[in-house]
Amino acid sequence: MDALSANEAKTQFGDLLLRAQRAPVQINKNGKPVSVVISMEEYDNIEALKLQLLQSRTSQCMADIQESNTSDGESFFNELEQVNLD
Repeated sequence: MDALSANEAKTQFGDLLLRAQRAPVQINKNGKPVSVVISMEEYDNIEALKLQLLQSRTSQCMADIQESNTSDGESFFNELEQVNLD
């Protein structure tokens, strides 16, 4: 992934936009990564994947409810706490 300093991104904004059309561009401030600029197409692809994941999880939840494969919230969080303690 290409990387630019925040100052370079500011002074070369037009070039940054062109580069982001080809591949994500990391922006660093004080030597540390702070953001990534991506194309609109890449952003749309990420949003579509998030929606697919949400739909898949919703379908799985609906199937679990129909099969009575559920648990109460208190039991769920108690089990979750045990995992973090081990």
